[in-house]
Amino acid sequence: MTAAPVRDVERARAAAAAVTDPELPMLTLADLGILRRVEIDGEGTVQVWITPTYSGCPALAEMRVDVDRAVRAAGFGAVEVRTELSPAWTTDWITDEGRRKLAEHGISPPGAAPRRAAGPVPLTLLPTRTAPRCPLCRSADTEELSRFGATSCKSLHRCRSCLEPFEHVKEI
Repeated sequence: MTAAPVRDVERARAAAAAVTDPELPMLTLADLGILRRVEIDGEGTVQVWITPTYSGCPALAEMRVDVDRAVRAAGFGAVEVRTELSPAWTTDWITDEGRRKLAEHGISPPGAAPRRAAGPVPLTLLPTRTAPRCPLCRSADTEELSRFGATSCKSLHRCRSCLEPFEHVKEI
């Protein structure tokens, strides 16, 4: 059994990294920080590890299919997409490029995620309130209109300065 050439692993990783999120299609899995690692085993199977943004994320099944399709299209035969749950994903893993893309598309990027001790993530049922800046005019004078946006990972806000509504990616 020999290790796969580095360039093959890099090519497989590039294919997986370029897959876009079905709910935020301006972001790739690499932008979201959910692509953990890519390896090729001794049989030539590409193994891709991803971490869902939250348990029960409905986009995860689509991401798995899209990663499989993209890696196969890059010339690899067998692909296994695995889920890695620990450590839990946090919005802090969104790259600077991902945050820039969100803002360019009129979506307020998340601020710093709540700090937690190591170990299991506690479940809190209290809503967290944030006052995101308007992604259009950068005003901090905003109000929350709805805790939920088009997807459960976003909330809906309105800017009191420019009066435009916008979505915000919640901090987790």
